[in-house]
Amino acid sequence: MLIVSYDISNDKVRTKFSKFLKKYGRRLQYSVFEIKNSQRILDLILVEVEKIFAKSFQNTDSILIFGMCEGCKKKVIRYGYAVNEESDLLFM
Repeated sequence: MLIVSYDISNDKVRTKFSKFLKKYGRRLQYSVFEIKNSQRILDLILVEVEKIFAKSFQNTDSILIFGMCEGCKKKVIRYGYAVNEESDLLFM
């Protein structure tokens, strides 16, 4: 699993980047996405960031990509609504 967090000052670039990340994962918080990890997906994201987004960044903008192993996933502690993020809800 990858966790991608971003802080982009330009509204247009931020919106475009958010839509780009939605193709690969789900939003956990406003500027944090969870992406199912594979080397291919990571490579696609890195290429896209370099080709499309990097040239639009200001000095204050940042993107952080955290790789998490399966064992690390079990160490994530959740509170509030985030508790429901890991469980599947079944409605009948």
